[in-house]
Amino acid sequence: MSDLKYKRIVLKLSGEALAGDEGHGINPPVIKKIAQEVKNVYELGIQIAIVVGGGNMWRGVAGSKMGMERTQADYIGMLATVMNGLALQENLESLGVPTRVQTSIEMRQIAEPYIRRKAVRHLEKNRVVIFSGGTGNPFFSTDTTAALRAAEVHADAILMAKNGVDGIYSADPNKDPNAVKFDELTQMDIINKNLQVMDTTASSLSMDNDIPLVVFNLNESGNIEKVVKGEKIGTTVKGK
Repeated sequence: MSDLKYKRIVLKLSGEALAGDEGHGINPPVIKKIAQEVKNVYELGIQIAIVVGGGNMWRGVAGSKMGMERTQADYIGMLATVMNGLALQENLESLGVPTRVQTSIEMRQIAEPYIRRKAVRHLEKNRVVIFSGGTGNPFFSTDTTAALRAAEVHADAILMAKNGVDGIYSADPNKDPNAVKFDELTQMDIINKNLQVMDTTASSLSMDNDIPLVVFNLNESGNIEKVVKGEKIGTTVKGK
């Protein structure tokens, strides 16, 4: 493991990443491919925690805009992340990767409640830990969950896997042909430039705890492995 830059990571997957080109729901070939990518990194000896979003099924903000009470809408979104977490667990374990799902909202029949010490112990025993249910509180995104859990389990970095985007740009590269890609930034740059990579709460948490963030394209095979080995891909955001 001496050639690895990051030895304990939090991998942030969007719900949309599980949907693939379909844009919604869970796409079986896509989630199987993601599970294989995770397995390849797991076999390097990396301790892996995963935070998965729920945007492929439900977004609390969208529900709120439709007139639903925001708290209720966010709780529905938290349940969506649990469904994604269970689907990811099934695919990982079918490949022989030992996995535990922990939820911030208790549902003991299907997953463990989130307990920090237990999560750390799972990682030390080389089990992949999937954190579902967000933070357990409304008004907080799964980006914030990733930053919070990374701080709690003392992760070396947060790896933010984007669906088809190979880093952080000055503007949306799909809409602005003059958008410039950044190779390196600080969390303060993210906040000051309003780059919307992650929300300000997540950026502040990462900055306060000096946790680096790497944003990269999930769709290119082997990219997670390249990041943990320290190869220069995507955009690296320094914790401070």
